[in-house]
Amino acid sequence: MVDLMATVTSRPSYFMGTHTHAEHEEFQAQTATGPIDVIDNVDIAPRVPVSPGDQIEVCGEMVRDSGRSTPIVHWTHHDPAHRHPDGFIRFRGQVYA
Repeated sequence: MVDLMATVTSRPSYFMGTHTHAEHEEFQAQTATGPIDVIDNVDIAPRVPVSPGDQIEVCGEMVRDSGRSTPIVHWTHHDPAHRHPDGFIRFRGQVYA
């Protein structure tokens, strides 16, 4: 799990998860240590209305995907089954989890 401050660098795009069959949003962000891709399950947590240049705090699980050049931060929401640490995205004082 990581908790990072970041600047959003792309608009969100949306896709259906291949494993979960749930809708996800994805956007890129820049942290002090480099770029990340943020992937959030919006069937569990609300969409985050971010735009490039916005400042966010993102808490979630960071993983490397061999098909991507940047690490992914996912699990940025609560776990309804209570088996995984909860994550969140904080934007303009509101917590999206």
